Amino acid sequence: MISQEEIRQKLAKVIYPSFNKSIVSFEFVKSITTEEESITIHLTIPSASPQVAHQLKEEITRRLSPKGEYTITVEISQPTLPQETSSQGKNLLPAIQNFVMVSSGKGGVGKSTTTVNLAIALAQQGKRVGLLDVDIYGPNIPRMMGIEDQQPLFFGKTIKPILAHQIKVMSIGSLVERGASLIWKGAMVTQAIEQMIEDIEWGELDVLLFDMPPGTGDAQLALAQSLPVTAGVCVTTPQKVALDDTIRSMDMFTQLHIPIAGIVENMSGFICPESGKAYDIFGKGTTQPLADAYATQVLGEVPIEPAIREGGDSGLPITILAPNCETSQRYHAMATALWSSMQKVNESGGVSNEAVQPTIF
Repeated sequence: MISQEEIRQKLAKVIYPSFNKSIVSFEFVKSITTEEESITIHLTIPSASPQVAHQLKEEITRRLSPKGEYTITVEISQPTLPQETSSQGKNLLPAIQNFVMVSSGKGGVGKSTTTVNLAIALAQQGKRVGLLDVDIYGPNIPRMMGIEDQQPLFFGKTIKPILAHQIKVMSIGSLVERGASLIWKGAMVTQAIEQMIEDIEWGELDVLLFDMPPGTGDAQLALAQSLPVTAGVCVTTPQKVALDDTIRSMDMFTQLHIPIAGIVENMSGFICPESGKAYDIFGKGTTQPLADAYATQVLGEVPIEPAIREGGDSGLPITILAPNCETSQRYHAMATALWSSMQKVNESGGVSNEAVQPTIF
């Protein structure tokens, strides 16, 4: 009869999907029960994906009983998600036609820069655009949009957003003192997001973009429960460490039934301002396999360019500062592809991507 220690050693070789560590290293194995001809394994995993659970059950069964000498039972506890989280969910803002969640698995990948330039490109293409900064703990949109010294107007319980570069903008950073730290629990974050959604007088818009906080937490879930998110955009950089976190964001979109419009590969190469030569500092073109795994597209590759940083710091994003440069044209191409993707989602009734569980990239 196989011992529990032997079973644990075999389970230590079962790699959790999309990661480099085993289910034992992650401490997902909660109990092992053995009888004469049967083994029962109980796991608790953080993913709600049925594909992940199925893959783990098959791998565990294959490793513990390759010849069928034992009856293997794998019990997996997974988080449950509310059903009302999709592009067909409730809508607290019916005057707005489309909602786009711009997210990232980690901070520092250029998510806010991507959001503001996509918003401006859409506005320059004739769309009525709004931008809500939902990054409660690190609101950068006021500086990037050049409105850090402006205050929104209050009309009773409603708030009129600030107009900047033809875009209606609102951020928690415009409502609190500059530099103030918001040490809030999850419930407070959720309440703040719900109030910002309901109390802001957006009027009629073709699209409202959300600059999300990095990661997959309360803000993302609160937004998905409050609005029928038309599409999600994931921002990453080419390094593998960033792509590992990006998988979590892609999985989040899938579990919340949000169609994935595509991935933006930011910091994709460096363009020398003196010679114009490109250098692949962090790599380039590494996001295509991930896009393929989630049945979506790479919206675009944005290089490191000093003008992007200068524009963000000065409140004049590069699509405003240098609208005809190569990078601005890439943002415009991404905005066109994003709009096309939203149209397809609307025509299909909000059907989300059929994702294949990705391997390690």
